[in-house]
This record gives sequence, structure tokens and C-alpha cells, in this order.
Amino acid sequence: MTKGKRYTEEFKVEAVKQITERGYSVQEVAERAGISTKSLYHWRSQLSGNKVTRQSSDDAVRIAKLEAELERVTQERDI
Repeated sequence: MTKGKRYTEEFKVEAVKQITERGYSVQEVAERAGISTKSLYHWRSQLSGNKVTRQSSDDAVRIAKLEAELERVTQERDI
């Protein structure tokens, strides 16, 4: 009896990087990659330390705020 589809370590690392470094949501990455969110959460806990995940999350929030500010300033400039 097989346990399901096996993924390479490289595939797992790239999927986790999309969450931790690029700021994509787990749901978004799972849908695009055709994997379950449970698998992705498991890979993330295996491959990432808590400190790295927290730092990346903080960076993602900071980037989102800066992008929103840039959008606002761009609109003000255009007016």
C-alpha cells in the first residue's frame, strides 16, 4: 500500500520559501502546487525554525505596509 505522492526535498524547500520569504499564504501556495495545506504546514515546521518564520512574517507585514504607502503616495502625486 502506498502512502501517497512523494515530493523531492527541493520541491518542499521551494514551496516553503514562497511562504516564508515571498509572503504568499499557505492556501495560495498549496493550491498552485497541487498539495494539501496540511502537508505544507508540516514541511514548513520541518524546514523552518520559529525564529526564521517569525522574522519572515514580520518582513512580510512590513513590505505590505510599505507597498500600501507607496500606492497612496503614487496616487497623491498623480492628483
